[in-house]
Amino acid sequence: MDQSTGNLTAEDPGWVDDILFSGHPTDVCLRLPESIDRVTLHRLVTAAQDRLIAAGLRPGGAAALRLPPSLAYVVNLLATWRTGAQAILLDHRLTDHEVDRALARLTPQVVIAPLRTSGGALKVFVDVTESITRYADRPAVSGHAVIQLSSGSTGPSKVIGRTATDLVAEVGRYTRIDGVPLPGERIILLPSMVHVLGLVGGLLYGLHAGVELVPPQRLSGDAVLAAIAADPTPATVLGVPFHIGLLASTRPSDPLPQLRRMTTGGELVPAAVAQAFTDRYGVPLGNMYGMTEVGVIGTDLHGAHRPSIAPAPGIEVRESGGELWVSCPASPYVGLSDPTRWADGWLHTRDAGIVDAESGLVTVRGRLDSQVSVGGMKVDLTEVEATVAELPGVAAAVVVWDDGITAYVQPDGPLSEEMLDKLLAERLAGYKRPRVLRLLDALPRTTTGKLVRSTGALRSAATS
Repeated sequence: MDQSTGNLTAEDPGWVDDILFSGHPTDVCLRLPESIDRVTLHRLVTAAQDRLIAAGLRPGGAAALRLPPSLAYVVNLLATWRTGAQAILLDHRLTDHEVDRALARLTPQVVIAPLRTSGGALKVFVDVTESITRYADRPAVSGHAVIQLSSGSTGPSKVIGRTATDLVAEVGRYTRIDGVPLPGERIILLPSMVHVLGLVGGLLYGLHAGVELVPPQRLSGDAVLAAIAADPTPATVLGVPFHIGLLASTRPSDPLPQLRRMTTGGELVPAAVAQAFTDRYGVPLGNMYGMTEVGVIGTDLHGAHRPSIAPAPGIEVRESGGELWVSCPASPYVGLSDPTRWADGWLHTRDAGIVDAESGLVTVRGRLDSQVSVGGMKVDLTEVEATVAELPGVAAAVVVWDDGITAYVQPDGPLSEEMLDKLLAERLAGYKRPRVLRLLDALPRTTTGKLVRSTGALRSAATS
């Protein structure tokens, strides 16, 4: 991929055709399950541009997309960029209150939202008829091509902007990573395209590389396996740890020679879950580490270095005081920049980790604030959480510091606090064991499927 793109802005729309529509016109890029080839997608995007312009969108303006995963989302996103405008991505699962706050801050010229939706709650891609509403006659608040909200797994969401140059560079990084799907292959797409893994690692890379994107018909293990089996071409499943557990608990009825690997992003995958997946399917479980602010940071797509990853091409990672820093030329935050998060070309991830001096491999240890002191002894809450999560009868767990080590546990079958405490006594030193154990029917998760680690949200979930 040619990286000599200069410094693109949202008002330089040529990158969409150059990078995303450069393949053969008859190549299938989406299968929903009807096939959408490039010429059809280009026609739909052009028609959407006309509608957006008629509604008031202008180069240098912004469009807010509040659409569920759908062909309408893809078309309006690309149409916004081809108009030379900024795309503000609002997860369709946000409340009206959350959306209203975001719109008041970001003042898009138009808002694109569903007028009608059909397909059911478990559909990965739904059928949407969208409406376009004028909102504000103002230019975009920044020159970024895309605005995203962070997942908010540890606190309030941050407003993050990425330029067209950033997006093009990340697509280029994907093309140089060993183990990514190749032209003519398929991505079974499970993560939301509102967030960075599904947006760049799925949609943008797939369009650029000529990799067919195949959302399964439903979010179930059987439907994912059916999507893999529907075509003889090689397939990579792209998802998050929740999806690994879904597939690990689903038994295929027939061999799946098309399945090459599964690649997961998001939070750390418990070793027991990773082992259950590889035992069942006999293919690599690839690991990917990234952030909304910079996209993909490092990968281990062959599963050879788990839990470590190698920095992605063009990305530098250093360790400072136990924290991982990632090269990032400009602050990705919209508004005042926090020097504790970005300074002098480095993003402070707030993830604890180490960088091996010889191999360059990076090992993520969890959140930096997971290190606590108990009676003068250092305890890594990530270690405690992993131990709890791997116990029999536990589906998921979150361990936080809340005036002491507290474990919130989602059972998978019969389980009691007494049984949990007994099992942990066999596995953890006394000072590491949770002082409080709370069983919940379901742990709260973010819109991307990450477990929420906000003590307030966990307390609220435990008492509701």
